[in-house]
Amino acid sequence: MSKTCSITGKSTQVGGRYSNRTRATQFNPVGKVRRKANIQRRRIFVPEIGKVVTVDVSVKGLRHIKKNGAFATLKKAGAI
Repeated sequence: MSKTCSITGKSTQVGGRYSNRTRATQFNPVGKVRRKANIQRRRIFVPEIGKVVTVDVSVKGLRHIKKNGAFATLKKAGAI
């Protein structure tokens, strides 16, 4: 199972490894790097249902929960 945020859907991205300065020179190593999202497993108490829910969520998803509330955010994402 890949690490994906339950709220935002963030997962890994594939990108380049070298800078524009290296690209401009004759020495040009080619390589890809996998950039992982900041996914964390959190236990969140939802007072509307009176339960603790465990979700894999990114830090941006945690900010969504803090702003909009746990129940509304998790319900919209389909995690509840």
